[in-house]
Amino acid sequence: MSTPELPLLSIIIVAYKSRDEIGGCLASLPRTMAGRPVETIVVDNSPGDGAGDLVRARFPEVVYLPAPENLGFGRANNRGYASARGEYVLFLNPDTIASADALTACVGRLQADAGIGLVSPRLVQSDGTMDLACRRSIPTLWDGWCRATGLAARFPRVPLFAGYNLTHLPDEGTYEVGAINGAFMLAPRRVLAALAPDGVVFDERFFMYGDDLDLCIRVVRAGFRIVYDGRVTVVHLKGLSVAKDYDAMSRAIFDANRDVYMKHFGTSAWARTKYRIAFALWKWVALLRARLRGHRRVRPV
Repeated sequence: MSTPELPLLSIIIVAYKSRDEIGGCLASLPRTMAGRPVETIVVDNSPGDGAGDLVRARFPEVVYLPAPENLGFGRANNRGYASARGEYVLFLNPDTIASADALTACVGRLQADAGIGLVSPRLVQSDGTMDLACRRSIPTLWDGWCRATGLAARFPRVPLFAGYNLTHLPDEGTYEVGAINGAFMLAPRRVLAALAPDGVVFDERFFMYGDDLDLCIRVVRAGFRIVYDGRVTVVHLKGLSVAKDYDAMSRAIFDANRDVYMKHFGTSAWARTKYRIAFALWKWVALLRARLRGHRRVRPV
């Protein structure tokens, strides 16, 4: 009896109250690539909201894993990864619309260059604007200050001020970056296996935010490169929060990223104090600017 061919690609999607989004996401994904299977795994952090019924009814080929509770982003991705068999692994948000061509191009980059540990396409929002978080540096204190105060937005093409989201670089180019967005993170399995031989790819201490930045730092420290390929596009239907949610979500984002810096760069009492002060200041300035301008969009850092 023949052995089933292993998938070329495993796609892991963590769903949370995603009934209205996940159908379009799953419909955009191929079932095969280069003559080999593509497997899709959905870990549902909010079973009972209707997403599971939709997945089982419309996409019976998808591996559906309901969680007993909201596991958080990292822990749920780890659960999906434990079931994945593909040579390449994509961690994908349910509010994305991909295509076979986009995924083929991204996998092709990894196949052509063994030194790449993570790759991301250009993520484009529903209004046609770029999701800036898909191409980031590992920010310095100066980069964070420029973003929080609005200097980065005011002078997006000036490298001195635009280091956070690298907006001085061409959107349609391809180059090495410091970090990419957790909405689309594609890696060779061999890289993830080297990074996390115990199968714990994402640090489960980060419940919702910061885990993607943490993974990027670990990938680079393991000797691999992170590449942004703006020649390839995927749609990211980022949600908008109501005004009353902005403060809470923004605080959670800033605090999670502060904890990433404390983990990786807080090697002394002075460094830990420095990052506590810096992130507190960035958070205060960013929230004040948002209130003054009436912004309702939550912008992950």
